Amino acid sequence: MAARTIAIYGKGGIGKSFTTTNLSATFALMNQRVLQLGCDPKHDSTTSLFGGISLPTVTDVFAEKNARSQPVTISDIVFRRDIPGFPQPIYGIELGGPQVGRGCGGRGIISGFDVLEKLGIFKWDIDIILMDFLGDVVCGGFATPLARSLSEEVILVTNNDRQSIFTANNICQANNYFRTIGGQSRLLGLIINRDDGSGVAERYAEAAGITVLMKVPYDADARDKDDSFDFAIRIPAIRDKFQKLAQDIVDDRITPCEAVGLDFMGFVRLFGEVSDDAPQPATAEELFGQKESASDTGTVAQNSTLDSDDRKMQLCIEKLAAEQQEVYRMSDVEQKSVSEIARLIECEESAVRERLASARKELAKLFFCA
Repeated sequence: MAARTIAIYGKGGIGKSFTTTNLSATFALMNQRVLQLGCDPKHDSTTSLFGGISLPTVTDVFAEKNARSQPVTISDIVFRRDIPGFPQPIYGIELGGPQVGRGCGGRGIISGFDVLEKLGIFKWDIDIILMDFLGDVVCGGFATPLARSLSEEVILVTNNDRQSIFTANNICQANNYFRTIGGQSRLLGLIINRDDGSGVAERYAEAAGITVLMKVPYDADARDKDDSFDFAIRIPAIRDKFQKLAQDIVDDRITPCEAVGLDFMGFVRLFGEVSDDAPQPATAEELFGQKESASDTGTVAQNSTLDSDDRKMQLCIEKLAAEQQEVYRMSDVEQKSVSEIARLIECEESAVRERLASARKELAKLFFCA
């Protein structure tokens, strides 16, 4: 049977890895074969899970193996830990990513999943895969499990501050968007970590239609356990909460949410009065300190941006295959109809449409990912 896949999303530093690690440990204690997949360039998701050991990342291993023209194997990137008293070992993988300022973390996530899929990750003899995902970025790479339905279910982690709730709302909106275009990931609900009793996250969850799955209070002993690379579920009060959530998940007692998230104004109004006044525009004169027309300056800036985009698009078009270039230029540049193009290149209209769709898809990838 295929593994059950759950993506756990939240703002950086909010306690995603703490939550994922203790949930992994709880599942293992329940005799479930669990794999924790760290999907953050910091590659620190599994550190506590492995008692302070930092795992080699898929990104680094792939680069080293590729340089030597060697294939990546399961044993290169998947690691296990046998813990006394646990009926099942715990497995861990860290996708990793580029050094700060040296590349796109989202691309690292996409490439990492490509490697894992080639190694058959979703065919392994694993009961549950928990994906620990950074959520406070808009890069599409971090939405990979939602965009490609690699995670069956999604859990949001937040606390009672506005920024972490804003991140949770963004992920909720993203998941809803992907569902409208065929995505299958279901939102299970929200976990409130370091709950201070203020009820802010609960008010958001009620307004957005999201189920609160668990509230974990701030606990100094739990923090100390985590800081010393141990499990907070060794503390009875914390263990009881994680056991209930894990059992509910295993027994399918959680009804997925149909939440779409709140729009920006609806979200910020949860925290107080918001003015509808328009902002006051700055002028070119005050910024340049000279008599230059604001409209002229705006036109120059706009034209410069448009020229730059036009040049970039032309370069992208030139990278297309010859047959893709041909139909794209005829359709989008020369404004010819599909039937005209089919007649000119002596091809079926269905083939023209297929070739044109392929060209546009490739162009979008080249233009926005360059």
